[in-house]
Amino acid sequence: MEAVTDAPFRSICKRFGADVTVSEFISSDALVRQAAKSLCKMSFLPEERPIGIQIFGSDEESLRGAAEIAAAQKPDFIDINWGCPVKKIVSRGAGSGILQDIPKMVRLTGAVVRAMEAFGLPVTVKTRLGWDESNKPIVEVAERLQDVGIAGISIHGRTRSQLYAGKADWTLIGKVKANPRIKIPVFGNGDIDSVQKALQAKNDYGVDGVLIGRAAIGNPWIFSQTSPSLEERKSVCLELFRKEIELKGERVAAQEMKIHYPGFFRGVPNFKPTKIKLMTSKDYDSVCKILEDL
Repeated sequence: MEAVTDAPFRSICKRFGADVTVSEFISSDALVRQAAKSLCKMSFLPEERPIGIQIFGSDEESLRGAAEIAAAQKPDFIDINWGCPVKKIVSRGAGSGILQDIPKMVRLTGAVVRAMEAFGLPVTVKTRLGWDESNKPIVEVAERLQDVGIAGISIHGRTRSQLYAGKADWTLIGKVKANPRIKIPVFGNGDIDSVQKALQAKNDYGVDGVLIGRAAIGNPWIFSQTSPSLEERKSVCLELFRKEIELKGERVAAQEMKIHYPGFFRGVPNFKPTKIKLMTSKDYDSVCKILEDL
């Protein structure tokens, strides 16, 4: 969700009913180097609360240092991403790459938890079922992470090897929640793209909540389950563009808006010609004109 769940988009999602927001994931190595882009990713608006700043990495010292830098921004919690399946992240032993070394995962998580005690901030973890079909230790992993002090766990119902292919398997998420040893909140993730699926997950697996990621791209209405008119879609799309320009400048904002356009106008008849124009537009005024003609 990098370059998607930034402050402008999160604030809109919050307005439409998201209960909790989480930042884009931020490299711990980049944070401790004080990289400007990573520092910018920590910014959030008061109306987004409760919000967590999400970090990733594979080195104990940099993870702890990054958590301390993030804590200084006074979020409501720190989230460690042990779930990202992207190759360049995994190859560094970060994200879901850590699932090949569970003892290290537990040790690094514990180090961040201890560091956050001085700030009074809870630490949560997002992860996956395991590395591949033959290695899905999530029930044991959840226990061990709880033992080192995490305040909640979010589980994506796929292995790392699946990436985002196939159907998310919620049965093991349900087993974690049903484990009598687990006392912390358990959140499920994967394929939730409607209120019906969210309720089914709650009823079938007893989770304390669900995470919505890809289904929210260009579709903040998923949190309120309303059906926006075309005029509302256009209005909110332009609002997001304006907020992105304020944060990142027009050139970067125009590039990143391309991720959102298909979602904002999904299902609109004969949208393809307009989509092509939007994807090649480079400034706010031209997008206004394109949407005016839609």
